[in-house]
Amino acid sequence: MASHEQYYVPAQSKWPIIATLGLLITVYGVGTWFNDMKAERAESNGPLIFFIGALFLAYMLFGWFGNVIKESRSGLYSPQMDRSFRWGMSWFIFSEVMFFAAFFGALFYVRNLAGPWLGGEGAKGVAQMLWPNFEFTWPLLNNPDSKLFPPPSDIIDPWRLPLLNTVLLVTSSFTLTFAHHALRKNQRKALKLWLALTILLGAAFLGFQAEEYVHAYTELGLTLGSGIYGATFFMLTGFHGAHVTLGALMLTIMLIRILRGHFSPEHHFGFEAAAWYWHFVDVVWIGLFTFVYVL
Repeated sequence: MASHEQYYVPAQSKWPIIATLGLLITVYGVGTWFNDMKAERAESNGPLIFFIGALFLAYMLFGWFGNVIKESRSGLYSPQMDRSFRWGMSWFIFSEVMFFAAFFGALFYVRNLAGPWLGGEGAKGVAQMLWPNFEFTWPLLNNPDSKLFPPPSDIIDPWRLPLLNTVLLVTSSFTLTFAHHALRKNQRKALKLWLALTILLGAAFLGFQAEEYVHAYTELGLTLGSGIYGATFFMLTGFHGAHVTLGALMLTIMLIRILRGHFSPEHHFGFEAAAWYWHFVDVVWIGLFTFVYVL
């Protein structure tokens, strides 16, 4: 059997089973919730089921990551384990890149292919027979079937809250980089300051995005039911907001660990993994701001 100096093999764990159950209950709860909303049911068990599944996931994350932290602090991990963690995080971020690439691809398809076809362009121009007066423009404020999918009255002004949120996220990348450099130099006070500032910038981003959503729903009529423009807008920005929330939670956990004296200039992959994820989220937002808000 390999020794701990070569490769650490953990004992059997309950956490994968709990994670599977949590994901199953959460997804079932979301599906039930959305179906009941579509059916216009006054009462739904979907939110309760979703909340129970989220509790399962929170319990799993707290316990599983807690075990990993204890094993790392006990010196059980070798350089080979460190490489395994790095490869694992790299592939995870790659899967997230592909996740957002699918949604950006859908946006490209609608704007450059499906939309112009419905407007009468290209070989698929026969679709114009369904809506002879439809003219495709983007953002789409004149849906082919405006009764079924009432279009928004206007679009989000990219040079107000979206621009502010862009400044906040780009700034947070710099503050996180400063925190990383401080950790490498073992400057603990500066590390705590820059990391806390990064978390505050992320929280401010989420607050302004919530304000933007309220404005879109209540004043502009821009909703998930307002056609393909509303659907792509909320799918892209909504999933990104969920990733920002997760990233801010990861950084908060890193700050708690730093306050407890964890990490050293030589060994701090947990912090690096959270930083990689945060920088990825920032890059995705730049793409969102460009292709969803501006162009």
